[in-house]
Amino acid sequence: MTTVTELLQPVELDLENLVATLRSLIGAKHPILQAAAEHLFSAGGKRLRPGIVLLISKALTPNGELSPRHRRLAEITEMIHTASLVHDDVVDEASTRRGVATVHSRFNHRVAVLAGDFLFAQASWHLANLDNLDVVKLLSRVIMDLADGEVKQGLYKYDSGQTLQTYLEKSYCKTASLIANSAQAVGVLSNQSDEHLKSLHFFGKQLGLAFQVVDDILDFTGSDQQLGKPASSDLASGYLTAPALYALEENPKLDTLIQREFSEEGDIEEALQLVRNSNAIHRTRKLAENFAKESREALTWLPDSPSRNALVQLPDFVLSRLY
Repeated sequence: MTTVTELLQPVELDLENLVATLRSLIGAKHPILQAAAEHLFSAGGKRLRPGIVLLISKALTPNGELSPRHRRLAEITEMIHTASLVHDDVVDEASTRRGVATVHSRFNHRVAVLAGDFLFAQASWHLANLDNLDVVKLLSRVIMDLADGEVKQGLYKYDSGQTLQTYLEKSYCKTASLIANSAQAVGVLSNQSDEHLKSLHFFGKQLGLAFQVVDDILDFTGSDQQLGKPASSDLASGYLTAPALYALEENPKLDTLIQREFSEEGDIEEALQLVRNSNAIHRTRKLAENFAKESREALTWLPDSPSRNALVQLPDFVLSRLY
């Protein structure tokens, strides 16, 4: 099975430089905030989002050279993603992320919220300095979507009446928007046609949705190590994802458990079994496969190159996490 490290090999050195640059961009003016951000960057992670930005940038450049503005866009993408993780962990009260103590559990909630705000502010500053209004609009939309997705997630806790469409809109905001809009922003910086800009956005949107749907399957079937957070945590927190929504169509008993917010002993274990013993996981896997297929097909126009080959393999890599 291809690993993410192998897929990102065409931009391996660029990603190493990116992490070093991020540390210098954050600066040392705020020691506590810097320590919090540094802690999160040190926690590792796949760097998939900036990797996608760099791969698209190389795929759109005849000689494969990266301009300073393409590099800065990748750095901004990782800043926004990291800031969103800090805030997510506070909202979810998660104690670990990628096996490392979260910022708020290592420092405190106040520092974590400020560290996330600090990173969003830094990203916005560097975004403005790209001097491209279309790119500013695209990435600013991402920050709005991230907040919108978090609010939607909270509003629909334990709401068994929500639709699959509501779930997908929330998933787009929380996961796919950053990949879709940063992919389109690369195209803007590379002077691509409107048609190509739309296909780059669609590639990122469908890839992001596939990634989120796979994550939601793994919440029922995966391990803590695979997820980078405790398994079954979404359902236990009242976040109803595609497997739970599909299972609700088959078994009314699950609705009863959700309505009482898993308040009785054994409720969450019974709910997990109802989902696992239904057709829900299979249906959700088909949903992810469809998103991955559409994502892969969106980039057929790119000229052949190692970066293009890596990009069209990404949807299959996302699906491979299930097996």
